Amino acid sequence: MNNNLGEILWVDDEIDSLKSQIMFLQNKGYSVTPISNGYDALDILKEKQIDIVLLDESMPSMTGLEVLQKIKEQYADLPVVMVTKNEAENIMEEAIGAQISDYLIKPVNPNQVLLSLKKIMEGKRLVSEKTTSAYQQEFRNLFMALNDKPNHEEWKELYKKLVFWELEMVKSGSTEMMEILHSQKGEANTEFFKYISKNYADWIAGKADAPLLSHQVFKNKVAPHINTTKPTFLIVIDNLRYDQWKAIQHILSDLYRIVDEDMFYSLLPTATQYCRNALFAGLLPIDIEKKFPNEWKNDDEEGGKNLFEDVFLQAQLKTLGLDKLKTQYVKITNNDHAKTLEDNIHNYLKNDLTVIVYNFVDMLSHARTEMEVLKELAGDEASYRSLTVSWFEHSPLFGALRKIAEKDIQVIITTDHGTQKVKTPSKVVGDRATTTNLRYKHGRNLQYEDKDVLAFRDPKLAGLPRPNVSSTFIFAKEDIFLCYPNNYNHYVNYYRNTFQHGGISIEEMIVPVVRLQSK
Repeated sequence: MNNNLGEILWVDDEIDSLKSQIMFLQNKGYSVTPISNGYDALDILKEKQIDIVLLDESMPSMTGLEVLQKIKEQYADLPVVMVTKNEAENIMEEAIGAQISDYLIKPVNPNQVLLSLKKIMEGKRLVSEKTTSAYQQEFRNLFMALNDKPNHEEWKELYKKLVFWELEMVKSGSTEMMEILHSQKGEANTEFFKYISKNYADWIAGKADAPLLSHQVFKNKVAPHINTTKPTFLIVIDNLRYDQWKAIQHILSDLYRIVDEDMFYSLLPTATQYCRNALFAGLLPIDIEKKFPNEWKNDDEEGGKNLFEDVFLQAQLKTLGLDKLKTQYVKITNNDHAKTLEDNIHNYLKNDLTVIVYNFVDMLSHARTEMEVLKELAGDEASYRSLTVSWFEHSPLFGALRKIAEKDIQVIITTDHGTQKVKTPSKVVGDRATTTNLRYKHGRNLQYEDKDVLAFRDPKLAGLPRPNVSSTFIFAKEDIFLCYPNNYNHYVNYYRNTFQHGGISIEEMIVPVVRLQSK
């Protein structure tokens, strides 16, 4: 006989007829306590540690559903499997609503019961073992793909696979494999930096087969789907990484059908004022500055950097011949704005296109560097995703989308850039006008470690305005963050293991654009 695999309480008014089934489970290694009524079952639970209850639904004096309710009131996390002759739909619904773990119809054979017990009691271990085994097989394929000089489409697929396995590892709780996966992600970012360094300038110059970039997203992924018969909502959630999208996807899929899930490459620097302005203008930053000299602001200039997104959007709509559409631009920067959005969402159904810029995730990641509580809440990638899920589930944004889910609408969710968890400091020396960003900098006479950054001494090669005649742009690779020598140790300790953006990593550059329709 095996070691005790678990303590089972089997409650059935015909328990004597189940002796062979009980013996079968005992031979498999389970300890079974047989009880013929609900009252005795509740007494046993007070005296004995039980791992799972098998509960008959049709019993005299106290029904299975009544026993179930009392169990859930006192032992909320105790798994209960309902076993019944009754196939009535209302009985099933009531039991499922009371959060039973499984539902078996009599007569049940011993293997059915065994499968249910394994699923509930050993499910996590079995999933973990299966996930570990499957990833070990996939590891070599991913390694070979990394070394096979992937193109921009293959990089997207590689990143999707890495995110898929990361989410699977979290579900299975396999910490050893998670470490190997994180190491593989690190290798991927090393190769990705080489790939971007080699190809980015050619993409900007139009000399090479390029991926979809920030300034092309609206024209290619939004404009073709706008029409006057179905309201379109374009929701730009600032700072939303692909793995965060995959984490919140299931929340939306109950209400909306995903008709197209794709990714695009965020422009450098992967920072809001460059990427989001490019998204709305349909232009590279260097061209935005030329076309809108009064609206474009460089890092070192006074004034808000994203105050003219609506102006840029209207200009792009005109260029695309869509300026006759009824459009509205809404920017959410605090919870009061968000609640107003939720309260007024039905009014936006009158528009052909409603653009909603939602800054919460950006505020969350920046606040994380300022607030010790958030540092603890979002201490790693998994908890950062979990925090995003918790926010989204309770956000006015989701509340608004829930309110209009039954209308005939389409929703396009995207972002401007992602984030990278920074771990490795690198020293940069610059004059007083040098920008303070941790993942990119520009300034005159910059001194830096060549191996740690991609540098553009001529910013126009990266599609960027030149703030000064001798300005150089540098972009940090992998998990590096750029620090000045002054007060170096303080800033290293303060910012290490925080989520930042502006540099070159798959997490910052390869980001989601998803089209959904109401079901």
